[in-house]
Order: sequence, then C-alpha cells, then structure tokens
Amino acid sequence: MSNKTVAGNRGDDIRSDCYVELELTKNNGIQIDLQSKVKTLFGDSIIELCKKELKFFGIKNCIIKIEDTGALDYVLVARIEAAIKQLIDTDKEYLLDLLPQNKYKTKKDRYRRSRLYLPGNTPKLALNAGIHKPDGVILDLEDSVAHSKKFEATILVRNTLRSVDFYGAERMVRINQIPKGLDDLKYIVPHNVNLILVPKCESAEQIKLVNGKIDKILNKHNLSYNIFLMPIIESALGIIKAYEIATVAENVVALAIGLEDYTADLGTQRTKEGKETFLARCQIVNAAKAAGIQAIDSVFSDVSDMEALKQNVLESKSLGFDGMGCIHPRQIKVIHEYFAPNDEEIERAKKIVNAFHIATEKGLGVVSLGSKMIDPPVVKRAQRTIEQAIDAGKLKKNWRNDYVS
Repeated sequence: MSNKTVAGNRGDDIRSDCYVELELTKNNGIQIDLQSKVKTLFGDSIIELCKKELKFFGIKNCIIKIEDTGALDYVLVARIEAAIKQLIDTDKEYLLDLLPQNKYKTKKDRYRRSRLYLPGNTPKLALNAGIHKPDGVILDLEDSVAHSKKFEATILVRNTLRSVDFYGAERMVRINQIPKGLDDLKYIVPHNVNLILVPKCESAEQIKLVNGKIDKILNKHNLSYNIFLMPIIESALGIIKAYEIATVAENVVALAIGLEDYTADLGTQRTKEGKETFLARCQIVNAAKAAGIQAIDSVFSDVSDMEALKQNVLESKSLGFDGMGCIHPRQIKVIHEYFAPNDEEIERAKKIVNAFHIATEKGLGVVSLGSKMIDPPVVKRAQRTIEQAIDAGKLKKNWRNDYVS
C-alpha cells in the first residue's frame, strides 16, 4: 500500500474547500504545511484541528500539506479523514457535533414540490442551499460525483448532514446505484438523513436490500427513526415494475422519474415536446397514485429559460405529478408557484371544504354541494388544495371567517 495520498479539490474556481496531501513517515513527528487565504485569522485553529484529528486516528508521524480556500471545520476534517482512510484501515469516524436544529424529522406526505440537487463533493453549494427554501435538498453521491471522488464524497456528505443548517428542508441523499449504493448507507443512515433516493431502481428486491441494510445500521447504532425512500425510475424495466416498487415497503413515499437515462435506455433523444417520454411519465403517475404516494417528475435542465420551465411545470402538474427536481436555486420559485393551485382550483376547493364543515357542524353523514354528493376522497383532495394554497400565500389560514358560500 502507498504511504502517500490526496483528497479534496484545488483550482482557481474552488471555494469553501481544501486540498490535502498526506504522507505517512516513520519518524520526525507531525509536520504541517498550511496554505490558507484565512491563515492570519484562523491558521492556528486549523493546525490545532488537524493535529487533534491525526491523534484521533493514531497517526504520530506524517507530512501533511493543506491548501485551504475558506473551508469550514466540517469540510477540513472530512478531507483529512478521507486522506487518512486511503492509507490506513480503520472503522473510526471523526465526527463533529450534530447541529441541534438538524434533528427534525419529516412526514410521509410532506410537500416535495422541489428537490434541489447538489453535487456531494462540492461543499460551496451546500452551505446556503436551505436559504432558498426548497422542499428538499439532495446531496448527490451518484452522477454528479466523479468515480475517483466517490469515497471522499461519502465522508463529506456525512459531515454535511451533521453540520450544515438546512433551514427545515428535507435532508435527502441520492446514493449510488445498487449494489454499490448499499455501501454508501453506513455514512448517511446514522446521521439523521430524512430521505434516501435510490437511482436506476428496477425491482422491489432492490428496495428490500436497501431497507435491510438500513435496519442493520440503525440497530448497530441503537437508533430508531423513519428514513423514507424515493426510488428513481430510469429504465424501461423500471417503468414496467413501477407499481411493484411503489408498494413494496411503507417507507417508500414517492416515485421519481429520470428522463435522461430513460431516453438513453430507449435509444432515443429527449425532446422539448416530450412525446418519447409521455407514456412513461403517465405510468409513473398512475403507479404512484395507485400506491397512495407522490409522483415526482424529472429535472428541467435549462436553468436560464424560466418561461419554458413554467410551461414544463404546468404540463407536469396536469399529468398528476406532485413536484420535480431542480438543478439551480432560481428554479425553485417558479416550481413552487406553478405547482400551487390556481384561482379556479382554490375556489372549487373552498366550496367543497366549506360544505364539509357545514355538514360536520350539523352532524350530517354525507357532504353535498348543491345537488351533488361529495365523496370523502374529493373532500380530502380539496383539503389538500387548501393547504397548498395557504402554503403558497394564495389563501389566508382563517379564510372561512370571510367566506360566503
């Protein structure tokens, strides 16, 4: 085994990160060469943190070079740990304290209109992601991470889950394709992740494997909390098996579709018109709705065309999708606005919910609107529309006080 390795990123466009070169030696103690933009202010604390971590892993002799571009502590220790673990075999983890505000759980039916994808090995993008108020933040270990960087990305994602304030967004991680993705789980399951995305899912058995590994990890750490799953369907076989996947486990809360890989699997090109994906999208929606879970559409890749994004969202909503992925914060506002109910939908929902309240107050067993009976699923859907309208700022919480049916 080599006695020298590297971790992290370097370059003119790198911010909030660091690059680490580590060489194990036989003597001369710990030698630290720190180059940092903030060395005058924080150099001593960076060196002290480095020494503390090296001691934790039992390293007494080494030469370590750190090129720092403003990395926070959780990034620094992740990069150093990644370098160390490429040289020595250890199960120890150097963990900073979990932020108290990151201990929240999420619900199965919470809003998932927007999910902001962030490359798991690029810390500068994660630092303030929650400020943009996406419904979920996805720390990605799959397609956006180079193969040679996947190991160190798992350590950085683990630390990000513990140390970055997500401002209430659902904390999501996209693991690698099964079976490799099973190895990712030990770095994320014990660290209060809310939801795991399972890419290129093609069978219920893959979900069973993920849940089996999650249970083992939780038991090992004496933890007990729900971790939701969102399989991403990205192939013809996955589309055929969609309902089977959607119903295999209680913690499957949504089905997502990935259209780039799906069209590649078909051997066709993805177009703006989307005729080549229409059937697949409809099948995902039907499978999800039949299973009683959410349907999540693919990302819209042109981050500069907000009008095209708006039309894409409206089409997605019309097909029955509940949300979609996004790859830039500027897409979040448009996605939220146009997945929200429009004025006509809100007015009809108000009438139905108002009729439901009147019937309840009178002790009636049925709800009617005019001469029509309203079924319970219709009432439930109307209540959901009201909730979405309030959340979007289109309706006051006490709207019934001013409502005249």
